[in-house]
Amino acid sequence: MSVLPVYIYDDPVLRKKAKAIRGADENITTLARDMFETMHKAGGVGLAANQVGSLHRIIVVDISVMEETKEVAPIALLNPEVVQEDGLWLIEEGCLSIPGIREEVERAEKIRVRYRDLEFKDQLLEADGLMARVILHEIDHLNGVLFIDHIGAVRRKLFRGRLNKLRRGEVEVDYPIVSNGVPLKREMSEKV
Repeated sequence: MSVLPVYIYDDPVLRKKAKAIRGADENITTLARDMFETMHKAGGVGLAANQVGSLHRIIVVDISVMEETKEVAPIALLNPEVVQEDGLWLIEEGCLSIPGIREEVERAEKIRVRYRDLEFKDQLLEADGLMARVILHEIDHLNGVLFIDHIGAVRRKLFRGRLNKLRRGEVEVDYPIVSNGVPLKREMSEKV
């Protein structure tokens, strides 16, 4: 497995819509494994393929790092599609592609999502709470939508300075990143 660089705001790949996967193969399985490795090393709970520069419709989620959800198994979802949403839940979100910025975002509290697993078998998942939120956040990425797009214009203006720094690649993170196609860190320090 490899740790892939995470593309950060405002790299164009983050605004592109990912393409449907037509079948699972070793390349897709390797991408999923590398995405899990990248997400874990970066301290995230979800990751979409375009965050690592790929336009395949795949997300990985692992919320087992949280004490209250430690029993939830990690999952890779190919071609995820939300088929039902219920309730609303306002909670703070962050993103590996927009490090250092967190803001409250309203999303559905419960969802049903249709997807293909790594064997390309049809699956249906019912998720609520944190799992639903992470899946919705990552599906947004596959559609070229960032969590800050859900924030009102007035609140977004408060982040303008920090977003401009990210746009210029002025960021301190513990994982390799790419800004506007340029790798900014090649080595990852070990987390203590």
